[in-house]
Amino acid sequence: MMTKLKHNSGSHSGPTKHRSLILKIPNNFYFLSGIANMAAHRERNYFVREIELNDGSVLKVNQCYMGDVGCVVWDAAIVLAKYLETKLFHDPSSGVNLWAGRRVVELGAGTGVVGLMAAKLGAHVSVTDLEELQSLLKINIQDNQTLIHSGSITAKVLKWGEDVSDFLPFPNYILMADCIYYEQSIAPLVETLKLLAGPETCIICCYEQRTEGINPKVERQFFELLQQSFSCEEIPLSKHDQEFSSPDIHILHIRKKTALVR
Repeated sequence: MMTKLKHNSGSHSGPTKHRSLILKIPNNFYFLSGIANMAAHRERNYFVREIELNDGSVLKVNQCYMGDVGCVVWDAAIVLAKYLETKLFHDPSSGVNLWAGRRVVELGAGTGVVGLMAAKLGAHVSVTDLEELQSLLKINIQDNQTLIHSGSITAKVLKWGEDVSDFLPFPNYILMADCIYYEQSIAPLVETLKLLAGPETCIICCYEQRTEGINPKVERQFFELLQQSFSCEEIPLSKHDQEFSSPDIHILHIRKKTALVR
């Protein structure tokens, strides 16, 4: 305790104790300074969005003040995260929990909010994104670890279009929220889905439909390419979370076409 390090009198019991005191103060000082510096770094670089879950617990998701699209929580990610909690998947009153023990990969995870929800509900999750987003993912995993009991979550690098062997055997679910935005990423994303999805894998894709600029063209190209290998089922708005839903945010269940399953 700090009170034990104070010397209010002008005497001490000998040089050994005195040297011990001198050594302890700097160690403690640098430790506390390190904590203060970390806190200051977080305050300068991150701000937190809180998302209340159905059981009353709260996900605390750090976002970056500056950075690319993956550094903030987009509306589609919240809509998808809350969809995972709906009674279709998770109904504690009837003992239903389709996430318990399931293997899940989130693509383009960004802040990791969707994967965190799946892990909270009992899934074993790999949240994936580019190297530059790993620090943010790991911070959010660390800050929400106390909410995760039977599930698990790890952050890993995955560049679309490249090797997916680290994520095999095929996951039960692939989650993706607002991953349709860069024209040059369409073909690599679909290729990753083809490599990663097995015959029983359900891909749950949530995206916000945008009408400005190049967005309609990008969405059209994505679905034209996707539907060569996959079938898509749009989930009615009535089956989304009642509070966290919007007519321009769509949720799809996507499965590999039977004839194309490898």
